[in-house]
Amino acid sequence: MRDNHQIANIDFVKQTNSAVVYKLIDQQGPISRIQISELSQLAPASVTKITRNLLARGLIKEVAQQESTGGRKATSIIVESKAFHSILVHLGTKQMTLAIMNLSSELLKKEILDLPDCQSAVEMEQFLIAHLARFIEKNQRKNAALIAIGITVPGFVDVKTNCIQYLPHLSLSEPWDLANHLAEYFQLMTFIGHDVRSLALAEHYFGATKDCYDSLLLRIHRGVGAGIVINHEIFLGYKNNVGEIGHIQVDPLGKRCLCGNVGCLETVVSNEAIEEKMLGLLEEGYKSKWISLESHDIEAICNAVNKHDIVAVNLIEHVGTQIGRVLAMSVNMFNPEKIVISGEITQAQNVLFSAIHRTLDNLALPAFVKNTPLVVSELQNEDVIGAFALIKQALLDGRLLQHLLSE
Repeated sequence: MRDNHQIANIDFVKQTNSAVVYKLIDQQGPISRIQISELSQLAPASVTKITRNLLARGLIKEVAQQESTGGRKATSIIVESKAFHSILVHLGTKQMTLAIMNLSSELLKKEILDLPDCQSAVEMEQFLIAHLARFIEKNQRKNAALIAIGITVPGFVDVKTNCIQYLPHLSLSEPWDLANHLAEYFQLMTFIGHDVRSLALAEHYFGATKDCYDSLLLRIHRGVGAGIVINHEIFLGYKNNVGEIGHIQVDPLGKRCLCGNVGCLETVVSNEAIEEKMLGLLEEGYKSKWISLESHDIEAICNAVNKHDIVAVNLIEHVGTQIGRVLAMSVNMFNPEKIVISGEITQAQNVLFSAIHRTLDNLALPAFVKNTPLVVSELQNEDVIGAFALIKQALLDGRLLQHLLSE
């Protein structure tokens, strides 16, 4: 038994050390082996062995030598991003997005499919596998290797088992082992996560919160969700799912929410809720030069706000106030360094953010909001970048990296 523990500990140390080296190369490359050793506090011999293995697998490559400060010039190392591809899936409520990215997060191909009216997870899985196999065969380049699959869903995921526990559009009689089934079928490591939580991780890797230890992302689209990053890690908690601030009550006399409660934030500030509210105002006789009964979607509303339309401005100010009330609770609990807002509503940023700021100033602890920027998401390809962030995370923490090195 002791020997088994020793083997497990040795494997864990190898994974951890390899991940530390790869992460430094990824984030600070071009970098020399000596610099890696100094920053990681690993012995030069260990760094040399790890980089030799990474070079042999093609995961890193040497580039032009650095200027010498005495003695032989040090060779710099960077990660290899073009030769490795990842398959990305976003399984939405009505559509499925399939994509291929390389390790520099460059989108190479994307396809959006309407989902069939499936009654079971088995039917949905068969649909997904068939189209994913066709997508890979059609688009995968011969000079690049597929290394992993990333999946995001608008539901609850148990990251310990890789199983989907709940989806709003599909009735599950038991946890859906989709990720493990795909891993077995395609012989690729597969990672799955909640779409908004994964988006917050992507924002931390590639977007507006790269410079933060702690941050909060609020995503407003068909629904409302949040992702929280604490000390560079996505915060999931022991139960795996946190951040459902779209279901905090803001109007006790409001509409019934899909979750069963009344007056949730989602019933007030989601795209559909805003559009329905605007339609109601128009039907009551409110006049707008820029919005009509035929054209009152979220983009038209934001456009009207930017043209100082009174009806639209008042509506978005109300929305911003409700968002600010819920964000104030979140700020008081987590005290993030930065708050990021994502979604079409940010097209009305000036009015929206002013209302949010006023509410935060009134309801949150002054010391917590004084130096907390409120910014718009910087991410591109928001439908699939979260799935790629899951793969990036597995490379940086060593899970996927060690698998690739052992192949």
